[in-house]
Amino acid sequence: MSLLLRFACCTLCLISWFACKPQASQEENVFRVVGYLFSPRDWMDGLEQVNLDRVTDINFAFINIQKDGTYRAENRMTEAIALAKKHGKKVFLSLGGGSPPDHLHTFLTPDRHVDFVEQTVEFAVRMGFDGVDVDLENDLINDQYGPLVSALGVALKAKGKEMTAALASWNANRIADGTLADYDRIHIMSYDQTGPWNLAKVGPHAPFEMAERDFLYFHQERGVPSHKLTIGLPFYGYGFGEGAPVSLTYKRLLELFPEAHESDEIKVIEGGTIYYNGEATITKKVRFAVEQGAGGVMIWHLNGDHAGERSLLARIQLAIQSSGP
Repeated sequence: MSLLLRFACCTLCLISWFACKPQASQEENVFRVVGYLFSPRDWMDGLEQVNLDRVTDINFAFINIQKDGTYRAENRMTEAIALAKKHGKKVFLSLGGGSPPDHLHTFLTPDRHVDFVEQTVEFAVRMGFDGVDVDLENDLINDQYGPLVSALGVALKAKGKEMTAALASWNANRIADGTLADYDRIHIMSYDQTGPWNLAKVGPHAPFEMAERDFLYFHQERGVPSHKLTIGLPFYGYGFGEGAPVSLTYKRLLELFPEAHESDEIKVIEGGTIYYNGEATITKKVRFAVEQGAGGVMIWHLNGDHAGERSLLARIQLAIQSSGP
């Protein structure tokens, strides 16, 4: 075989190899900044307070099925969805929550799965949501969780919609690997390690080590691809002890203590302590997510941010930019 012919053959082999080699999708290459919009009393009011240039996805939290088995577009939801879509953002219907309505569990039983899935998907399609975010917690993660998620995922996929979940390492151990794989993305709730409900454990509720440990749990122990994981960031803090607020947003924290952005805890005059994530820790977590090839970060919740120069959303963008190639 001549040298020229050998070169031609090698070239064809390389072209064939690159053509057949699996390529990362454009979706996988986007570092997502997912924010929960917790403003059910007035969705537009909440959304108008958010700098939409700094997020990629907005999860409307929470939208749950009514007692009569239907969903309703309430409190300027339609306008808020339209505004987000106008700015090119993905929008998700986030159902469940840490304090869901009492009647929700009645719709998650096996005999009502079909109706629940049909109503949820129909509403998501009608309202223009890009998908559904499943934030079922506590006793709603039971033997029927897997079958429900599977049925919902199939129905959403048939309509070209996505399915995500908010999960924590402390509740995911009750969920099968196959169910985790049903989700397009998993938003890791790397916060609430402790809180005012656990006065025997006073301290940070969302340290960097927790985010690191949680990510490795889902990725290495549970086998979830890194690009399907987002690391949760808290825009709030918890207080312990005399004079410390039980809970407060980062926005309110800076109103009370303008220098709070410089650290992760602050002592109040009466002796108590407030724990939260300041600028340095938020930056560290974002850089870790980028380094690990994570799909992005998730925020609970958007309206907890400070609107001025100390915005944590702004810090996230700076961290992403400084972590780039």
